[in-house]
Amino acid sequence: MSDLQQLYQTIILEHSKARHGAIQLTPLADAVALGSARGLRVAESHQINTTCGDEVTLRVTLGGDIDAAVTELVWTGDGCSISQASASILTDTLRGLSTTEARALLDNFREMLRSRGKIEPDEEILGDAAAFGGVSRYPARVKCAMLPWVAFEAAVIEAESH
Repeated sequence: MSDLQQLYQTIILEHSKARHGAIQLTPLADAVALGSARGLRVAESHQINTTCGDEVTLRVTLGGDIDAAVTELVWTGDGCSISQASASILTDTLRGLSTTEARALLDNFREMLRSRGKIEPDEEILGDAAAFGGVSRYPARVKCAMLPWVAFEAAVIEAESH
């Protein structure tokens, strides 16, 4: 295993244990009411990987403007180290970005994962999410890594519809 692969493996293991952004979620109705009072839009998405049983519920809070900032990003979930680390890294990577920037990063991440190892991850763009570059060679694991990103995408679409 190369030094870079070892580093990426370490990043995934550390995030699967630290679980940045993982909390016990309050009822969604309470979060929506609080967000609305502050001029924010709140939505969440629950996603399940039917292949392995991993699951994640991701809640996003967006500012009130057109290209809103992702002001808060929290989640809860259960599953393998790849899905849990992916949710943790997603939280660190996308919080504070505009929805346009977050979608561009999500598209870059998705393209890398679907490449089956043909696209080298760009750490300048993806940050710690580049650690999942090796996962792209294992189609069954791609679903695990994409799970929280799919939840994010669905939650943003829901939040923007309000």
